Amino acid sequence: MTRAKEFEFSDQNFNKIRQIIMAHSGIVLNEAKRDMVYSRLVRRLRKTGCASFDAYCALLDDPSHEEFTHFINALTTNLTSFFRENHHFELLASKVLPDVMQWHQTDRRIRIWSAGCSTGMETYSIAIVVKEVVPQNSGWDVKILATDLDTNVLETARQGIYDIDKITGVSPQRYQTWFLEGSGKHQGKAKVSRKLRDLVTFRPLNLLQPFPFKGPMDIIFCRNVVIYFDKDTQRQLFAKFAKIQNKNGYLFIGHSETLYNVTDQYQLIGQTLYQRID
Repeated sequence: MTRAKEFEFSDQNFNKIRQIIMAHSGIVLNEAKRDMVYSRLVRRLRKTGCASFDAYCALLDDPSHEEFTHFINALTTNLTSFFRENHHFELLASKVLPDVMQWHQTDRRIRIWSAGCSTGMETYSIAIVVKEVVPQNSGWDVKILATDLDTNVLETARQGIYDIDKITGVSPQRYQTWFLEGSGKHQGKAKVSRKLRDLVTFRPLNLLQPFPFKGPMDIIFCRNVVIYFDKDTQRQLFAKFAKIQNKNGYLFIGHSETLYNVTDQYQLIGQTLYQRID
C-alpha cells in the first residue's frame, strides 16, 4: 500500500520548479528526480509554514525572497570527498603544477579555481598538493578561488571543520600534517590547518551569471557539475571558462563528463584532463 503524500505535488508544481531551477542554476531535473524534489522541498514547506506546493511556488516568484536561497540550496547536490578521483591529484602533482610553474618562472604567480567546491573537500585536497609541490618560502604567489551556488556548503568549507569519519582518502601522513583534531565538545571532529585555509578564498557564485573576475586562471577544477546541465548550457559555460583561462591552461572535469561535441577550445590530454587551445 502506497503511503499518501503529506502535500499534493502536481505536474504543474513540478514543472514550475524545474523551470525555476533550470533558469537560475542550469540544473536539468527529469521525471526520475520528481520524488527527490518532493522529499527535499517538503521540509521547506514545513519550515516556511506553507500549506501547499502552490503556496510555496508562489514564494519563488520573487527571486529576492529569502526562501529562494534555501530553495536553491535544497536542490543542489553536494556529493564530495577528499581526493575524490585521486588520479586528478596525482596529475596535478606530477604534470600540471610543474608545467604551470615553468610558465610562471618570471612572475611566480599561480591561480587555481575550484568551481562547484561544495563543502571544500576538493579545494583543500588541491591546497595540500600545492603545499607539497610548490617550494615553501620561495616567493611563489599561489591563490585558490573556491566557489559554489549553495551558501550552506560554502560556510562549511570556510570553517574547514569535518567529522573525522568523513575524512577518507587522506593518507595518515597527510592527516597528521594538515589536520588538527578537536577535543572536548569538538571531539570527533578535525579542522583543516591555517596554512591550507590561507591559500583559499571562498565565494558564492552562480556559474550561469557573468563571472565577477577576469582571471587569468591557470588551472580550473569543474568536476561533476555540468553533468546536471544540458548541452547548450555546457557550451556557454566552457566558452566562459576559455575566456578567463591562460593559453595552455588546464581543466579538470568529472569522470562521467566529456567535452566531446561541447567545445573545440580544449583538447583531451589525460583521463578527464583537458588543456586550453586557441
